[in-house]
Amino acid sequence: MLLKNFHFIKNKKITLIIVAVVLVVGVLSFAIRGLNLDIDFTGGYELTVDLGETVTNDIAENVKSIIRNDSELGDDYVSSTSYNGTSIMIESKESMETEQQTHLLDVLAEQYPNLSRDVNLSVTSERFGAHMMRNAFFAVIIAVVLMLVYIAFRFEIASGLASIICLLHDLFVMLTVYSLFQIPISSSIIAAFLTILGYSINATIVVFDRIRENRKRQAELPFEEVVNESVHETMGRSFNTTLTTLLTIGAIFVACAITVAVSPTSNLGNLRDFSGTLIIGIVAGLFSSVFLSGMLWNALSFIRIGKGKKKRKSKG
Repeated sequence: MLLKNFHFIKNKKITLIIVAVVLVVGVLSFAIRGLNLDIDFTGGYELTVDLGETVTNDIAENVKSIIRNDSELGDDYVSSTSYNGTSIMIESKESMETEQQTHLLDVLAEQYPNLSRDVNLSVTSERFGAHMMRNAFFAVIIAVVLMLVYIAFRFEIASGLASIICLLHDLFVMLTVYSLFQIPISSSIIAAFLTILGYSINATIVVFDRIRENRKRQAELPFEEVVNESVHETMGRSFNTTLTTLLTIGAIFVACAITVAVSPTSNLGNLRDFSGTLIIGIVAGLFSSVFLSGMLWNALSFIRIGKGKKKRKSKG
């Protein structure tokens, strides 16, 4: 195995360099590109127009292009489209008042003269999105605090802090990917983020449990050696579990992606986004549980609360 002789503590510089690169890329991406929030969070408008002819994927893409290239409209007036029969649903982050609706219909009528002037407009409130985002934030905070308390009680405060850093790493990686590729963050993505919190902490606890067991059996060894041996012992389990999970979720993702590509009117877009986010989080969780968790516990092992350092018995 490639990592058979890899010492996770002595070679921690490699891990830290990888984490630092991800951190820099993420921060730069957030600063330059930001996050592409769906209208679930930003609020927006959905305008349904009957084009008077069966809408295909090519027609939907052409409608996008028409709106984006119009001097009075632009990208913000067509964040996404979907269609059903002769109707096309146009999502817009900008206000779709009567003036904008009339202009949009005039522009589309140049290529689709049979379109109907009767449109249906639905509005998503920004307050709803802000409320959902706030609830998600509090859910993450509460989960992180409870995990810290539980792990600190079961193991020690150093391992609790290490596990929280691993969770933050996994969430940061997922947000970085979404920022880099400007994938819209919807309510289903937030649900996936919360799911990864539970999945990732489970993988980390498996490593910590083995460290605790080996620490008792091999008290004479330096802690960093105990950590390294424990990570190696659980590494096979971590990779096998991740591979098995990825095969299942990957199959769901591929099936949903193909279905949505063939039939954009299907309702599998949210499931595709959910499973795609899980794939990113699971891979990030594998890295953090194998490479980060033990290294961080070793680095933070100087932190003691209510426990004194054990004195080693001298030989002879």
